Amino acid sequence: MDEVTVIAVAKVKPEHEERALELLRAVIEASHGEEGCVKYTLHRSTNEPGTFSIVERWRSQADLDAHFQQPHMAPMQEVFGYLVEPPTILFCEPLPAGDEAKGVL
Repeated sequence: MDEVTVIAVAKVKPEHEERALELLRAVIEASHGEEGCVKYTLHRSTNEPGTFSIVERWRSQADLDAHFQQPHMAPMQEVFGYLVEPPTILFCEPLPAGDEAKGVL
């Protein structure tokens, strides 16, 4: 199977930003231990306060499906309660472009 990339963008209510960040860091740290996790990074917007992006790469769709079932994903329900609106979640496939070392997975 081909790798799967997930990009999630979420805006957190200002009063919950630190708690959401704490939970997101814990989920990501635990996810790094999953066999199918290729990359899982957290980003904070510098021009949109309270907006976080997560970029994930999984070895396969089966690995991503297994990830969603992991017990360490449970805190994400708490994070969802801190959001201004539902997150934008994109399931993506990489497309070749430019320098292979920098642009292709």
